[in-house]
Amino acid sequence: MTRATPPPLQPIGPRSYDSEMPNASRMYDYYLGGAMNFTADRELAERAKTVLPCTPSLARLNRSWLRRVVNVCLDEGIDQFLDLGSGIPTVGNVHEIVQRSNPDGRVMYVDYDATAVTHARKLLKGNENAGILHADIRDPQTVLHAPEVRSLLDFTRPVGLLMVGILLYVGEEYDPAGLVATYRDACVPGSLLPISVITTQIVAEHDPMTHKQILDLIAVYNDASEQIHPWTVDDLRSWFTGMDLLEPGITILPEWRPDGSLESDNDSEARLLGIGGMGRVRGPVTEAPA
Repeated sequence: MTRATPPPLQPIGPRSYDSEMPNASRMYDYYLGGAMNFTADRELAERAKTVLPCTPSLARLNRSWLRRVVNVCLDEGIDQFLDLGSGIPTVGNVHEIVQRSNPDGRVMYVDYDATAVTHARKLLKGNENAGILHADIRDPQTVLHAPEVRSLLDFTRPVGLLMVGILLYVGEEYDPAGLVATYRDACVPGSLLPISVITTQIVAEHDPMTHKQILDLIAVYNDASEQIHPWTVDDLRSWFTGMDLLEPGITILPEWRPDGSLESDNDSEARLLGIGGMGRVRGPVTEAPA
């Protein structure tokens, strides 16, 4: 019996403009009501909403979770952030949350989509404490050693390393556990690492109809430039090796330190689809050298 040839791995590296191929980052922007998307993105996003009507709610829940984890990092004394897979700039960007609390707070975004990078650069023009790197998060050595990153962030001090909603686009063939470990090892003890992903595990047990719909959504994304890879609670927990989970551990997104926002989305079918947690890098926290 002849073995089928496996499909080639998606190339790693920054992407140029392609308005014809639907892009997950631009589709996410569309779900959130943004305007930085093309016809192909909107058409596939509408197909996604047809099979899973609560898709926009899921996007909003993840965006709300991003805001909450950034505020927790700020409360823990973190004043510099590396946002991996940041996507299209929209309302409530990380640098806006950070610099509202601490005008000297620093944020480096990373995204491989040219649309996201171009609009972020326009938005960040004149902001000396925020920037964006056009790079692929699956190439951590390039990201971590980029001059733009090293000039803005001080890795001898704790960092907020944001992996919010990005690893759902990273398949097992790219070793997401290894990626998390590489980025974790670049951060000193006391750094905080929030990760959120999509799961089919919980909804399969409690809501069979929405479970079928999320499987249909995953199939729709086969026509996008990025595919969706759902993960289990145990997968996510394993990525926090070398870290201590902050309370309340790994939960569905609406139950992770809720603040009363997005009440209708919190009760929608989307509530069981996203999970997240935040880890603190272990070890004694030391002050940066003078």
